[in-house]
Amino acid sequence: MHRLVTLMLLWVFHACAWAQPSALHLDNSQGVVHVGSFLQYLEDPDHQFRLQDLPPLREGGAWKPALNVHGNVNLGYSHSAYWFALPISVSSGTTRERLLEVAFASLDHVEVYMPDDNGAYQRQVSGDLYPFKQRPYPHRHMVFPLNLPTGDHVIYIRVESKGTLTVPINIWQVKAMHAHDQYAYSLLSLYYGALLALFFYNFLIYLSTRETVFLFYVAFVGSMVVAQASLNGLGNQFLWPDWPAWGNVALPCGMAATGFFGVFFSRIFLNTRSTFPRLDALMLAFAVLFALIILSPLALPYQWSALAVSLSGVIFALFVTVVAIMSYMRHNPGAFYFLLAWGAVLAGVVILGLRNIGWVPTNAFTIYAMQIGSAIEMLMLSFALADRITIMRKEKEQAQRDTLNAKQELVDALIKTEHELEERVTLRTKEIEAVNTQLRHKERELRYMALHDALTGLANRTLMNDSLKRALARAWRDKGIVAVLLVDLDGFKEINDAYGHATGDIVLQVVAARLRKVTRVSDVTARLGGDEFVVILEDIHGEDDAIRIAEKLVQELARPLEGGLHISASIGIALSAGAQVTDDVLLRQADKAMYEAKLAGRNRWHVADGMECDSMR
Repeated sequence: MHRLVTLMLLWVFHACAWAQPSALHLDNSQGVVHVGSFLQYLEDPDHQFRLQDLPPLREGGAWKPALNVHGNVNLGYSHSAYWFALPISVSSGTTRERLLEVAFASLDHVEVYMPDDNGAYQRQVSGDLYPFKQRPYPHRHMVFPLNLPTGDHVIYIRVESKGTLTVPINIWQVKAMHAHDQYAYSLLSLYYGALLALFFYNFLIYLSTRETVFLFYVAFVGSMVVAQASLNGLGNQFLWPDWPAWGNVALPCGMAATGFFGVFFSRIFLNTRSTFPRLDALMLAFAVLFALIILSPLALPYQWSALAVSLSGVIFALFVTVVAIMSYMRHNPGAFYFLLAWGAVLAGVVILGLRNIGWVPTNAFTIYAMQIGSAIEMLMLSFALADRITIMRKEKEQAQRDTLNAKQELVDALIKTEHELEERVTLRTKEIEAVNTQLRHKERELRYMALHDALTGLANRTLMNDSLKRALARAWRDKGIVAVLLVDLDGFKEINDAYGHATGDIVLQVVAARLRKVTRVSDVTARLGGDEFVVILEDIHGEDDAIRIAEKLVQELARPLEGGLHISASIGIALSAGAQVTDDVLLRQADKAMYEAKLAGRNRWHVADGMECDSMR
């Protein structure tokens, strides 16, 4: 009876499939069309067909409906190439620009033949065997731009892959795909963000505890990131876009690595070496199997590796679930939540493996089953670790209580020792706090000395360079202006030679004080070395503000010093307005402008674009 019902369902499906509309009618009301029900396919086992060799679409027996009994296009694993034909009718006034999406990222080779206005076919190629930059449209899936003329046409698609031949095809309006991608990429970002957070969190726990269970879990999560990134196409787009050889095998290798590290994580967490030694030997055998699958692309055809990882993943999922149930029955700490967590993620592996083989339908749930399972696993496994720690803590507390009851006579001594230890800890804590206070004070002093000139107290070259880079970044972001004033003293060498370096140092300190007097608190004033200074001006409205500050500096520095000494300054001005400029370029412009000021007679300023003025202006 069951066989009869199955045959009737298959007959009904094929009848409906052959009764499908002869062509996809396309108009502007459709944001996206899932074209599976309109597709027909032709198997090319010898890879010899060319476009001109294809039989007519209406020829009976040659072309078959592409949808399988599950209502999707999944041909499982095959060495053949497959041609798909999509009859399409474009209404008058329909938008010509569309995007054809083959929404399965791990296909090796996809060709799309699109008729143009003259009836000739234009060929586009994509696949994970090609560098990402060669794709006709930048997307994690295989996406092909279409320019659809009005009328009846047939689009031909040739697919060849050593992995599972899942071929979900959609036709999008450009805006509709962009809107969908924003939603899809946002969800994927949340998922991978959670995985990476889990990765780094458990890695930090491993660094603090040195427990190997966390290290294997970190490796398990990292392998899952590689496998999922390959499955979703994000790896080919962002992680290894110029490494198609790895992108082609990243999925089976990543899945096998996930199983490999999952074996060792399960062994340690469930303590199978002690509790189930025979099952532990089988788990080690699975580890060897997964390790061989990881290395298999080096010597075996890809299809063998893909089939092996799918089948071994399904079998291991069932096996480890049985082990987790047995561990739970023995009251292993955390085994219940581990069973839920590991069962969820490995159930995703089972569903994904069955989908790859073609035993279950292809839909959003089966495609993202492993991601859904791993998301549940994150939550459940945190409960598992917490439950295990809680149970172990309770056991430890009970053992401590038993020990205290058996040795009551030691209570007084323990209490006295505890008080003494607390006093010592308190004393030591105060000593450490005092030392830390001194160290922080010394650190502040050293930081200040490292970033300021010892003679003048102004910022040194290191602090100036850092401040200038940040100022330029803010100016570029906020469309502001940064001005650099390079100040070089005129006649300072003569004072140094005539009165000695001690007098020269006093002159430099006076110059620093005058620079602070003229500039704002928010401006950065620095000494580059010798008699060269730099003033960085932010939040100015234009060149006039910089010139006004330069004039004040020229006038202030030209005032006589104590003892009748005279100096002056030549100032070069460079501004960042209108372009994104680096700190080195701006400083060179200011330096060049300063030399122009010196050549023009000193005691004046000069703007990098050619404007100049002396102190009498």
